[in-house]
Amino acid sequence: MDLLCTPVALNTPIGAGALHAVRPPLAVPGGITSNAGIAMRRLGLRVGVASYVGDDPWGRLLRETLQREGVDTARLVTHPDAPTSTTIVLIDDAGERSFLHAQGAPKAIDAGFFLDDPGRWRGAGWVLLGYYPLLPNLIDDLPEAMRGLQALGCKTALDSAGGGTRGGTLAGLAPTLPYLDLYIPSRDEAHTQTGEDDPERMLRRYREAGAAGLLGIKLGGADGVLLSPASDQFHHAPSDTPPGPVVDTTGAGDCFLAGLIAGLSQGMLLPNAAALGCTTAAQSVTAMGGWAGVEVADTAQ
Repeated sequence: MDLLCTPVALNTPIGAGALHAVRPPLAVPGGITSNAGIAMRRLGLRVGVASYVGDDPWGRLLRETLQREGVDTARLVTHPDAPTSTTIVLIDDAGERSFLHAQGAPKAIDAGFFLDDPGRWRGAGWVLLGYYPLLPNLIDDLPEAMRGLQALGCKTALDSAGGGTRGGTLAGLAPTLPYLDLYIPSRDEAHTQTGEDDPERMLRRYREAGAAGLLGIKLGGADGVLLSPASDQFHHAPSDTPPGPVVDTTGAGDCFLAGLIAGLSQGMLLPNAAALGCTTAAQSVTAMGGWAGVEVADTAQ
């Protein structure tokens, strides 16, 4: 659950005892699970969410909102002890943000969550797993989990958890790369993992480490995304112009992945699917919350 707070001057120390005047905070489902999941649903896909929430008000609100948006929550498990994952998102007047995160129940996800109940995944065209460096009980068994999903006929997509040490290392990611159909980190995440500054060199490092699927680098802002469907093949997807003022950039990268996967699932060629991803990301920044600005497609049911 994201608790959105704006406006907050991100370059000014919070200060002990200081009072900051903000608009009423807004509580919305957030993180890649909700941002990409609801966006994909709005783009016409059938979507289910699989994770843990706490037996608390945040978990109940999260479940209710996902259901209202048409996302199947049958695989959203209430953990008996751990709280719902929550993030306070501090947003400035330009839509940039900083995060205060309490991980909560998803930390309990392990390989058994994927492998003990194959029926949980049967029929899924894609499985998008978010923030793998924040899942300590899964990370050692991540290759086995992704290989198991592929064996069930699922295409696999993975997302990191930001730059710095949160993005994980290439050495830690390498055993999983051969079992990913899609991996598109942000430029900061890719720099952390590869040590490279040039996006093409970043992508080559992933290939050298065993990546065989669709790769990309989210370049940030107006720079779009560099995609690599195969070794030494590159396609630049330009960013799209937001259809309104930029309000909140939270979840724009998640919504790009949602649009890309939706396009690929609907049989689009890569350039068209990437363009849908960029359009979805551009829509997302026009409203508070990572998915709220995404328009409902005519094909959504």
